[in-house]
Amino acid sequence: MASHGLCWTLCFLFTIGQYLCQKLEFPGLAAGAVGGKVLLAPVNPPSPPFVTIQWLFESVGNIITGFPNGELKPGEGYKDRVSLNQTTLALELRNLTLNDSGQYKLSVFTNSENANGETSLNVFERVSGARLIGPTELLIEGESSANVISEGTGTITSVLWMKDNNPLSPSNNINFSSDNRSMLINPVRRSDSGEYQCTLRNPASSETAKLSLIINYGPDDVHINGQNEVGLGDPMSLFCSGNSAPPASFTWKFNGTNTTVTTDKYNINETDFTHSGEYICTAWNYVTNRHVSQIHHLIVKVGGGGGGMTTGEIIGIVIGVLVAFACICGLTVYLTKTEKIPKLSLGRSGPPSGESQSRQEPEMNYADMSIFQKRENGERVILGNMSESSVEYAEIKHGSNKPRAPPPPYGSQVPKPSS
Repeated sequence: MASHGLCWTLCFLFTIGQYLCQKLEFPGLAAGAVGGKVLLAPVNPPSPPFVTIQWLFESVGNIITGFPNGELKPGEGYKDRVSLNQTTLALELRNLTLNDSGQYKLSVFTNSENANGETSLNVFERVSGARLIGPTELLIEGESSANVISEGTGTITSVLWMKDNNPLSPSNNINFSSDNRSMLINPVRRSDSGEYQCTLRNPASSETAKLSLIINYGPDDVHINGQNEVGLGDPMSLFCSGNSAPPASFTWKFNGTNTTVTTDKYNINETDFTHSGEYICTAWNYVTNRHVSQIHHLIVKVGGGGGGMTTGEIIGIVIGVLVAFACICGLTVYLTKTEKIPKLSLGRSGPPSGESQSRQEPEMNYADMSIFQKRENGERVILGNMSESSVEYAEIKHGSNKPRAPPPPYGSQVPKPSS
């Protein structure tokens, strides 16, 4: 302490004697961690050569003294943990302890001037064991809350929270404790998913802990993308999607019946009319246990989607044709039964030839001869078995007075006598 007083006294005397007494400046408060090291150095050292360099500590006195011949004299207790740069005047302290915290002074003497200054050192316990403790249960959007607590040892002077490498500040659903050591998110939202970082620090050391939070949500915004009309025989694909964490699983129904499709894509390689109808996609999140369904209508048309006929139109045409055919058949049967249409001859080979063709012939009718009697050997007999398939016909002419030819042989057409 005597040397310290001497330095300031000499400085004063030198100033009086037109010597300069320079004030040494330091960058600010120095900090170190227990067991670490620190460097104390002025930012404006005087120019060498130096006559004397001396570092003093408030509670100890001399730390180290340097002389012009390069000799260094450390103080008691500093022999193995102190160094001095005699050019920059920097003092290095190693193996720091909490007792090294305090005021440090530097005095320098040259041939033309003297300089002095002081700085402070704070020694902190090193931060270690930093970690974040978060919720262990699954978090569901809008239903759960998340409390995250930071832990660590050492001297902790500040706590910094970040999310995905961006500073995290309080909001309408995020609050911090008074000491900033814990964070509460209530309720959780899907935007709260991400990596959280908490840095515990002091001026001499720091440690960062990380924790990832996953917020489960959905499904929502479920929709089906695909064609509403497709050509007959063309392929068809429907795509079902929605927002969900974890990703949703999918099931499909067609016209109210469950299908075997359990993916987000519904494929048909070649469509037919039976594929027209209502398709329902249901998205399910097994964590939130929420289901959301969407409906998609598909029409298969002839000639492609746009101007073809629908299945209903095709069925209508088919039914119309069948009804028309049935009506024609019914009308034909009715006219035949009511003899409004003459029976056709099975034995006549064609129209008469010659002169009879050139003039208008009277109307010709035919009768089934199987029910007539005929003469055989001069006796009247009934024609053969009524069930026999052979049919004989007689020609009947109306409005003709022309004499008739004799009856033809048996088995040929027999003209009917006129009345």
